[in-house]
Formats: sequence, structure tokens, C-alpha cells
Amino acid sequence: MRKDLMDILACPMCKGELTLTAEEEEGDEVVRGQLHCAACDETYPIEDSIPNLLPPDLRDE
Repeated sequence: MRKDLMDILACPMCKGELTLTAEEEEGDEVVRGQLHCAACDETYPIEDSIPNLLPPDLRDE
């Protein structure tokens, strides 16, 4: 996931602001990490540079 996407991403559950925690990066790309919404306390994983923004009950983790 490119870091500049943070400007347009919002929590799909409540439309709150997401914060990025990167565990692995390559240049300006986040390969592994998570996005967290403080408003509804939901966390969305980033794996293989792809953020999984599906609601928790629809994710296949």
C-alpha cells in the first residue's frame, strides 16, 4: 500500500480517520502492517501491500 493513500482512506465502518502502523516497508510502500481507527477501535491488516478494509465479520483471517 502506498503511504500517500492515507490522505483518502477512511474507516469503512464509521468513516473515522485511520492511523498507519508499518511492520515492513519497501521505499514508500507498506508491505505489511495495519490500519487502526481510534473512533470505533477497529484494526485492518495490510499484507503483501494490500489493505484489507472489509468489515471484521466479512474477513477471512
